Amino acid sequence: MKYGEKIINEFDIEKDLEIWPNSSKNDYAIRITLPEFVCFCPRSGYPDFATIYLTYVPRDFVVELKAIKLYINSFLNRHISHEASINEIYDTLDKKLNPKYLRVVGDFNPRGNVHTVIELDSNLVRKEKFDVSSITLETTRKF
Repeated sequence: MKYGEKIINEFDIEKDLEIWPNSSKNDYAIRITLPEFVCFCPRSGYPDFATIYLTYVPRDFVVELKAIKLYINSFLNRHISHEASINEIYDTLDKKLNPKYLRVVGDFNPRGNVHTVIELDSNLVRKEKFDVSSITLETTRKF
């Protein structure tokens, strides 16, 4: 087994999703694009590919970038639906970071003439709302 496979296969969300204290008192948005998300359809077993867009306004913590990459890569060998994967990513980051605002978008590549986008936004989930009028929520690939 190659070292990258070993790291991905052994990724433990509790100990490996590293977070750091947010040292800023200002509200600011962090936008992360992860263009190589892969999981397997739980019904057919076919691979599903997506770009994951994360936008969050930190409260006390920020996520370390290598850790979020490895977490997203840990879905590689899992049989999980589009909906379940995005909900799991949202729930995990919301629990670990407790951000003021969190948005997770999964833009799945078309398969069988169907293009699916799953979006979870803390303003839809929580009673506490965060004013996102100053945050760019665009999810267009720019690389």
